Amino acid sequence: MLIVPERLIADLVTAEAAYEAVEAVFAAMARGDARNFPVVREALGHADALYGFKSGFDRAGLALGLKSGGYWPGNMAKGLTNHQSTVVLFDPDTGQPSALVGGNLLTALRTAAASAVAIKRLARKDAKVLGMIGAGHQATFQLRAAAKAHPFERMVGWNLHPEMLPKLAAVADEIGLPFEAVTLVQLGQQADVIITITSSFAPILKRAQVRPGTHLSCMGTDTVGKQEVESGLVAAAKLFTDEVAQSITLGECQHAITEDLINEAVITPIGAVINGDHQGRSSDDEITLFDGTGVGLQDLVVAAMAVERAKAAGVALEFEI
Repeated sequence: MLIVPERLIADLVTAEAAYEAVEAVFAAMARGDARNFPVVREALGHADALYGFKSGFDRAGLALGLKSGGYWPGNMAKGLTNHQSTVVLFDPDTGQPSALVGGNLLTALRTAAASAVAIKRLARKDAKVLGMIGAGHQATFQLRAAAKAHPFERMVGWNLHPEMLPKLAAVADEIGLPFEAVTLVQLGQQADVIITITSSFAPILKRAQVRPGTHLSCMGTDTVGKQEVESGLVAAAKLFTDEVAQSITLGECQHAITEDLINEAVITPIGAVINGDHQGRSSDDEITLFDGTGVGLQDLVVAAMAVERAKAAGVALEFEI
């Protein structure tokens, strides 16, 4: 069995490589060549933590396994990342464990890659302003990936705790995007693309704040009860997701489903757009929304990539169990 520790991931998997892997597995899912298994996601009742498992099998790429981990909100005070994850891969021919891979950076990369895939496929071609709601650890990855996916000219940002915004502004400056901290109303008035990346359990962005033609990548809602945008905004948008089953149960669409504002038939897997089976955006006036729930297959394909690159570089650790 091989181990690829967290400290090696940054040298093995780039944002560009993660994008390619995630786009490919979304396409495989839409073709029926890859399948996610039901998610386990629970509050521990300890350390205010959420913990769970995501798993699946990519028959096209032969990636089988699971990611175990969750969210510990007190970790930052301990000098640790709030999100903690580990990926376990198995040989699909024998069922034997084949690799143990540090999953923290991989989770950030694959989440940002999913949002970037949606932006590239669904945002208006003339979109100029990127809006970001959230300024935590994941927001900087979202910013970098979005800037690679589309040629934005500037960005605006809002966070519940505005003292966190300078970190986001520094990354924007690094990649050459003028940054401005704004109110939510101003963000909706100015942004052509909006990424929401928070851990909110109450809607932050309202329908009245979003202009026609806006694309939203809603990336923070991955648990029952979480919500970043109001249900009326979801109902007003043309809806896309990584996986419909997760979208309606634990993603941003769960609330609009519960309130009978939409049904699952109006939600399209982004893989169908990638494969050319769905046109995606059909007009410049449509609001498009990508519900990025985060599927296990994303984790497996980027982890498998890390393992192959670690083997090629001779840096993977080997042990018997």
